[in-house]
Amino acid sequence: MFRNNKNYILCCLIVVITYACVPTRQVRGVKLETPESYTNQITDTLTSAVVKWKDFFTDPVLNELIEVALDKNQELNIVLQQIAIAKNEIRVQKGEYLPFVNFVVGTETEKVGEYTRNGAVEEHLEIDHKAFPDPLSNYSVGLYASWELDVWKKLRNSKKAAVMEYLATQEGKNFMVTNLVAEIAEAYYELIALDNQLVIIDENLEIQHSALQIVKLQKQAARTTELAVKRFEAEVYKNRSERFDIKQQIVETENKINFLIGRQPQTINRNSDVFIEKKVDTVFSGIPAQLIQYRPDIKQVEYELAAAKLDVKVARANFYPSFGINAGVGLEAFKPKFLTETPESLLYSLAGDMVGPLINRNAIKAEYNSANDRQLQVVFEYEKAILNAYMEVANELSNVQNLKMNYNLKIEQVNALNTSIDISNKLFQSARADYMEVLLTQRDALEAKIELVETKKNQLIARVGVYRAIGGGWN
Repeated sequence: MFRNNKNYILCCLIVVITYACVPTRQVRGVKLETPESYTNQITDTLTSAVVKWKDFFTDPVLNELIEVALDKNQELNIVLQQIAIAKNEIRVQKGEYLPFVNFVVGTETEKVGEYTRNGAVEEHLEIDHKAFPDPLSNYSVGLYASWELDVWKKLRNSKKAAVMEYLATQEGKNFMVTNLVAEIAEAYYELIALDNQLVIIDENLEIQHSALQIVKLQKQAARTTELAVKRFEAEVYKNRSERFDIKQQIVETENKINFLIGRQPQTINRNSDVFIEKKVDTVFSGIPAQLIQYRPDIKQVEYELAAAKLDVKVARANFYPSFGINAGVGLEAFKPKFLTETPESLLYSLAGDMVGPLINRNAIKAEYNSANDRQLQVVFEYEKAILNAYMEVANELSNVQNLKMNYNLKIEQVNALNTSIDISNKLFQSARADYMEVLLTQRDALEAKIELVETKKNQLIARVGVYRAIGGGWN
C-alpha cells in the first residue's frame, strides 16, 4: 500500500515538474486601425458590397457569361476540390479524439527451443492427455480498442483549427469568385470598346476616302500637288493597318473570355451598341470598417489567424503528458476447435498509460516556437490585407472621380474636332487651307474619338474595380 502511494506521489511530482517547465510566449495582436471614411468621401454606411452581381450588372449577356464561368471555370473548380479536402480534414481531426476499435483475426505458427521457458512448459503440460503440438500454432479473434484521453484539449484544438482552415478556404473561394466576376466584366467591356473603336476607324476611313477623292480632283485641276495625294493615301493605309490590329485584339479578348468560362474559342455574343451613351451607375463604397465584414480575402486571413492561434495551443500541449487507454477482448487457442470453448479460450486486457516528454525536448520546443512564428506571420498578413483593401478602394474611388471629369472634357474635345473637320474641308475646297490642316484635323478627330471610347471603357472598369475592392461580387 505504501509502495503504491509512493508511485502515485512520484507520478504527480513528475507531472507538476513537467507542467512548470512548459514555455510561454506572447505574440502581439493586430495593430491596425482603419480611418472613419475614405478621402474626399461622405461618411455613409450604405455599401454596394451587399448587392448581388446579378443586380449590379444590368447587361443580360454579361450576366449569362458570368453564370457560365461560375460553373465551368477550371481554376474555381480546383479551389472547390481544395474546400472538399479541407472538409475531410475536419472529419480526420474529429476522429482523432474518439476511441479506435479494430477487429483482428490472426494465426501464427511458432517453434520454440526445448530448453527455453516456453519449451519447458510445453514439454510438461498436456491437454486431453496429449502433449502440445510441435511446432505450436496459435489462432485468435477479437476486438482491440485504443483511446487517447484529450486531457489538454490538444485533439479538440486540432479539430477546431481544421474547421478554421476550412472556413478560410471557403473565403478564399469567395475571393476568387469576386475576382472572376470582375475579370469577366472587364474583358467584356474591353471587347465592346474594341468593337466601337473598329466602327470609328471604319467611319473615319469613309471620310478619308472622300477627302482623297477631292484631293485627286484638285490635283487634276492643278490646285494641289502629288504630295498631298500621297499624304492622304498614306493616312488611309495607316488607318487600314490599325483596323487589323484592333481585329486581332478582339480575337484575343474573345479567347480570354472563353478561357475564363471554360470553353473552346468561339465568338462572344455582346451588346456593343450605344456604348458611348452607356450610363455609369453610382457605386456606394460605405466606410473602411466594413471592409473587414465584406472582403473575402480579409475574412480568409482572419480565419487563418484563428487557426494559427489554435496551432500554438496544440504545440504547447505537446509538452504535457498524454494519457491513453488500451483494451481488448477475444478468443485465443492453439487449435481452432478450442476457440469456442469458454472461458478457457477467453482473453481480455485493460491497460492505461501516461507518456510525457522529460529530457531532450528540443524538437517540441522548436515546433512550439515555429507555431508562434507562424501566428505572428499571419498577424502581419492580416494587417497587410486590411491596408491593401483600403488602398484599393481609395485608388478606385479617386479613379472614378477623375475619369468622370476626363470623360466630360473628352466629349467637348470630340465635338470641337467634329466641327473642325467640316470647317477644314470647306476651307480646303475654297483654297483657304492647305491639305495638312485637313489631314491633321482628321487625325486628331480620330484619336479623340478612340480616346473617348477608351475613357468610357475605363469608367465602366473603374466601377467594377470599386465593386470588387469593397468586397462585392461573391454573394
